[in-house]
Amino acid sequence: MYFLLKGGLMQKSIILTEGSITKKLVALAIPIMGTSFIQMAYNMTDMIWIGKIGSNAVAAIGTAGFFTWLAMAFIMISKVGAEVKVAQSIGEHKYKAAKSYATTAIQINLFFAFIYGLLLIIFRKPLLDFFRLGDVNIVNMAEVYLVVMALGMIFYFINPVFTSIFNATGDSKTPFLINTIGLIFNIVFDPLLIFGVGPFPRMEVLGAAIATVMAQVVVSIFFIIALKNRKEEFFKINIFSKPDKDNIISIFKLGLPVGSQSGLFTIFSILLARIISKFGPIPIAVQKVGSQIEAISWMTAGGFSTALCSFIGQNYGAKKYDRVIKGYKATMILATILGIFTTALLIFGGKFIFSLFISEKEVVEYGVTYLRILAYSQLFMCIEITTTGAFNGLGKTAIPSIISIVLTGLRVPAAFILSSENLLGLNGVWWSVSMSSVFKGILMTGIFIIMLRLNKLFGKNLESVSN
Repeated sequence: MYFLLKGGLMQKSIILTEGSITKKLVALAIPIMGTSFIQMAYNMTDMIWIGKIGSNAVAAIGTAGFFTWLAMAFIMISKVGAEVKVAQSIGEHKYKAAKSYATTAIQINLFFAFIYGLLLIIFRKPLLDFFRLGDVNIVNMAEVYLVVMALGMIFYFINPVFTSIFNATGDSKTPFLINTIGLIFNIVFDPLLIFGVGPFPRMEVLGAAIATVMAQVVVSIFFIIALKNRKEEFFKINIFSKPDKDNIISIFKLGLPVGSQSGLFTIFSILLARIISKFGPIPIAVQKVGSQIEAISWMTAGGFSTALCSFIGQNYGAKKYDRVIKGYKATMILATILGIFTTALLIFGGKFIFSLFISEKEVVEYGVTYLRILAYSQLFMCIEITTTGAFNGLGKTAIPSIISIVLTGLRVPAAFILSSENLLGLNGVWWSVSMSSVFKGILMTGIFIIMLRLNKLFGKNLESVSN
């Protein structure tokens, strides 16, 4: 397989400071979106097959999955730091600095992976008890899934950072190809291990966890192969070199706001899940499956955001501010089209899509309502995520993080109030999520445009550029 893939693993980095803006952005964004969908497809594959077992198994994976989701808080610190600093260093033609930042990002993530995985194993019982699931069978399945994922946490942590390093250099095709290999592996082994096909015993939730971890291991192996076959200076990474203190500080300054945002987002989601749990296991399964379906838009918008971050990072480093602004405008047009399309899809196709995951009639009815309510926020969510990429590319990661933390945090009290029997019940939780996304999109984009017009983003007079 290595020889078949060698040509794909030898992609070239793309210089984003020259040439057609839209063409470069689209060329960079499409593989990133593909990679995002692949990451989403890992969970979707698990949900599709586990859904055949029943909603209890889905609830178990959904509950344990909150803690793998929480891991993104730590992953995002070095991921965002690497994306911004590597891209800006390449734009400045400082290739040794780009290599140094990439190395430091990997070292940080390996350290976090070991500590986080160990804590999950030690404290798995109290962590799961927080949700008050009630059903012993669901709790046991969730514990099994969580332990296996914790054992493979190093691979779960390191692959997004590998991906971000390649994206920052303008090469988004290599991560797409490598993650595709992992997805194919997961698609093949998921049903084999879950249902016990051929020589494999029936392992259900355990099988889903093992297949996912094995796929992540395969992805890590191919990333290492890709790095060894690249000739550019910034890919010659030695993780055993002495950690650079200044690099660590720089990466934390950029990544900590985003990591905090990601971690608090997960905590808020856990608190929402606890509110949802009072309505029984079916709404928990609905929220888990529904969020995977809704990921169609936020994963795609995330692709635009990451591409824009790399594009702006390189051009900002090269002081080509006109390309920064034009790149933002072009990406926002694409994000708007995406948001409108997804709204229509969730409203008119929600029942068909949800039925692909779970066939239980009552669950599907709940799911259709969930998707319809969330549909109204899709446009605003897409422009919010895209604008976040613009802020990040400029190295101003704190602004979008603060906005997101505050408005996402308000979901919890809003859901608590609106979900009372005298108001909207369970639908109150869904409306709290949807409306917060609307407000985030309006505020985030408004602030970016105002700062741009006031020339606050670049620290110099750019009226001739921004007009």
